[in-house]
Amino acid sequence: MEYISILIEPVLTEKSNVMRDEGRYAFKVDARADKRQIMEAVRRMFQVNPVACNIINVKSKPKRLRNRPGRTSTWKKAIVRLSPGEKIAVFEGA
Repeated sequence: MEYISILIEPVLTEKSNVMRDEGRYAFKVDARADKRQIMEAVRRMFQVNPVACNIINVKSKPKRLRNRPGRTSTWKKAIVRLSPGEKIAVFEGA
């Protein structure tokens, strides 16, 4: 698996914005990726040194579209902690 295809998109929520101040970043990742692959992908794409990675499998939620019941899809979220003092410039607006 190529490291470019591991990170799908960043998770941008109020909670993830607070986590960024602490040096933790949240990403939506490929369901087949493991912690080592995710940390290597962050290291190569953003030129930073990740220290730890926590993975969460987000379950589907019920939803309705045009009065028909359905569910959202499940996905995998990774929270990556960087070395103290390091930041990802793309998230900081630089």
